[in-house]
Amino acid sequence: MIHIRKGTTADIDSIMACYETAIKFMRASGNHSQWINGYPSRELVAQDVANGNSYVGVDNDGEIAMAFAFIIGDDPTYSVIDDGQWLNDHPYGTIHRLGSNGKHHGILKICVDFCSSKIDNIRLDTHADNQIMQHTAQKLGFKRCGKIYCIDESPRIAFQKCQKS
Repeated sequence: MIHIRKGTTADIDSIMACYETAIKFMRASGNHSQWINGYPSRELVAQDVANGNSYVGVDNDGEIAMAFAFIIGDDPTYSVIDDGQWLNDHPYGTIHRLGSNGKHHGILKICVDFCSSKIDNIRLDTHADNQIMQHTAQKLGFKRCGKIYCIDESPRIAFQKCQKS
């Protein structure tokens, strides 16, 4: 079982290790374009912690098994969506930077279940090369809504899951 809690500055090394494992998994799965050029950086993770948006999943052995950022409120990169539309304009939370140590299955479901307990309208995005994340998100009930653009203007496929439309 994995217990979710807020990430702390003491967790940053373990969070970064989860992200390194996630990057290796993406590369092995044919996704060579996502999380490049040092992303996500240690500074970004520290900022997530400072802003109260960092979360970690701790397994029964006390090891950090997963890490992600969850932000409730408007995401500026989601203000424009191409090739589709959001399911609604209700308040939402956004999952960013989900990664794991690779030792547990069902990480996205654990993350989504936790986030859904905070707000019933969840958005996330992923790179077109991340077929596994796209498939898993849709399997968990997320609807593909269109295309958004990151701060560096690179496109991402946008998804939303909500209890009410």
